[in-house]
Parts: sequence; C-alpha cells; structure tokens
Amino acid sequence: MQDIWTAVDAYVESVLLPGEEVLAGVVAASATAGLPAIQVSPVQGKFLMLLARGCGARRILELGTLGGYSTIWLARGLAPGGQLITLELEEKHAAVARANLARAGVGDKVEIRVGQAVDSLAALVTEGAGPFDLVFIDADKPSYAEYFAWSLKLARPGTVIVADNVVRDGQVADAESTDPMVLGIRRFNELVGATPGVSATAIQTVGAKGYDGFAMIVVGQ
Repeated sequence: MQDIWTAVDAYVESVLLPGEEVLAGVVAASATAGLPAIQVSPVQGKFLMLLARGCGARRILELGTLGGYSTIWLARGLAPGGQLITLELEEKHAAVARANLARAGVGDKVEIRVGQAVDSLAALVTEGAGPFDLVFIDADKPSYAEYFAWSLKLARPGTVIVADNVVRDGQVADAESTDPMVLGIRRFNELVGATPGVSATAIQTVGAKGYDGFAMIVVGQ
C-alpha cells in the first residue's frame, strides 16, 4: 500500500502543486545539512497554507521548525502584513531554517525562537504575544499535552490548533503501548477531549509520509 500512497501523492503534486523548485531546494538543503527527513509532505504543506488562508490568519504560531519547510508553507498563507513565530530547540536547525526561509522569500515574515518550547511559550504568554489565529504543533510528541495547554493561553475564540502525527501508524489505538511517543499523543488526545470550550477531531491520513494523521481543534466552539 505504501507504493500506492506515494504514487497518489506524486500524482497530486504533479497536477496541483507544479513548479515548486524552491521548495525542492529547501528539502535538499535540509538533507545536505544532515537534518532528519521528517518534514510534512508537499501536499500536507499546501493544506497548511490553504488552512491559514481560510482562517485569514494574521498571526501564526508553529512549534517545531526543523528546516523551515512547513514554516514556508504557513508563511505563504499569512494575510498581508501577517507574522509567524516558530519555535525550535536546536540552533543548528534554526540556522538551516533561516537560510531556507530567505531562499523562499518569506524570511521577513518569520521570527525563529530557539530554546525549549515550553520556555518559549511561557515567554510569549508573559510578553502578551497572543492571540494567534492558527497554531501548528509538530514537535516532540511526549510534550504535546503541555504544548496544547500553553497554546490555549495564546489563543482566542476561533483560534485553530492543528497537531501533526497523532495516529502513529495506528499505534495510538493501542492502550497497552509503552512507546513514549504514543503515550504522549494519547495524553494529548485525552486532555483535548476533557477541555471545555473546544471542539476537536482527528483525521487519519496516508501518503508519501506513510500512515498517520492530524488533530484539529477550534477554540471557543
């Protein structure tokens, strides 16, 4: 099935995402720098861009920059004059991302903050940096519940929160799993489900990145 999923993604890219040489260069630059190839797929990136546009997002928060691939897609979806803040643990990754953002022509729209995401989130709350219109969580899975809790402090009614990699090849349904990533996602899902004042769902996905899925939460619904 993986061959079929990958072929369909390639077909969709050829028909609906032609001419993305800049982004292919971003992926190549990240690989050359030794970054893991765990960025979203092109079709997923385009989805994020369209979601941002649909939200009319002027302020976007991203958790997990890596080489800046998803950051670029999100920045492309910003409303005119909008800003994106992205949080990254590793300075090496941030340096690669800065170069990639410049290559894609969106560097002036993006601020990269380096350090532990929880510390950066606390600083954003202290600064009164919110509210954000769209939050994209794609960082270390064991901390997703904490990231969600902090994201709520930076949200407003109508804020959309998207969390990637919440299906884990179907392992999320295994109540006996001892995998820290699966446990982190299950804890996140349980917290979201128990949080009043939000509406949420999770969608399973297949494609070039395999079998996974994302959660979508709307605050104040």
